[in-house]
Amino acid sequence: MPGKFCVSLTVAKDNPDKATVAFVVANAAVASDKETVVFLSTEGVRLAVRGYAEDIAEEGFAKLSDLMTNFAGAGGKIYVCSPCFKRRKLDETALVPGAVVVGGAKLVEFMGESCPSVSY
Repeated sequence: MPGKFCVSLTVAKDNPDKATVAFVVANAAVASDKETVVFLSTEGVRLAVRGYAEDIAEEGFAKLSDLMTNFAGAGGKIYVCSPCFKRRKLDETALVPGAVVVGGAKLVEFMGESCPSVSY
């Protein structure tokens, strides 16, 4: 089933359950041959920093860092909101694999017309 899919994620350690489920869904989408983007904004941008997600593990799910690694390894892309990332003074040289800091225009370009999405 070709096409696109977007998962928008605004949380990190402040809501590890939502953060984990977002990447479970993203992995399902990329495994279904969807061109998949996870868009990290507000507190979610912290997940883009290498090592940050290492201690996030919700019962019944794989570790969040493993879900993120698997997602990127399967070709998924992680778009990181540039203003949100800069506001938190995070290190752009320490991004996880698959992550790229982008402006809102890049997300709009990806979603274009009729791109299903979910938000967490």
